[in-house]
Amino acid sequence: PLDTFHVPRRLARTVRQGKFEIRVNHDFRAVMEGCAERETTWINEEIIEAYTALHRQGFAHCVESWRDGRMVGGIYGVAIRGLFAGESMFSRETDASRVALVEMIARLRKGGYQLFDVQYTNHHLVQFGVVRVPREEYHARLARALEVQSSFPTE
Repeated sequence: PLDTFHVPRRLARTVRQGKFEIRVNHDFRAVMEGCAERETTWINEEIIEAYTALHRQGFAHCVESWRDGRMVGGIYGVAIRGLFAGESMFSRETDASRVALVEMIARLRKGGYQLFDVQYTNHHLVQFGVVRVPREEYHARLARALEVQSSFPTE
């Protein structure tokens, strides 16, 4: 849920310092390729093509962290009405993906999204206030989110 998200103090300082240039939907494919750089990944060329098609249709979005002219982190996901499903993120520099996540959340809130589904919790996400939602509650939140018309802000 978006309402439980918070930014750790040290990361808030990094965001304020402007260490990274933030770009939105600038190079979607490169974000996916960055996410696929892991040793084991579900993201293959077929998946990249499918999500890139969703991006061209306006359903998939990304936030990118750049420094010195190169992409050093990013996050992407799929938007359906008031739901945003975060799919994957990557980082080539400390805090690059975390700063992109903070920007993603700010845009989702601004765009009127009701639910940010991270699919599973881990230590990295728990620090932001991500909580596991019981199945019944998730279905109720999802139903409410799908009734909302949201718009991903790119400016």
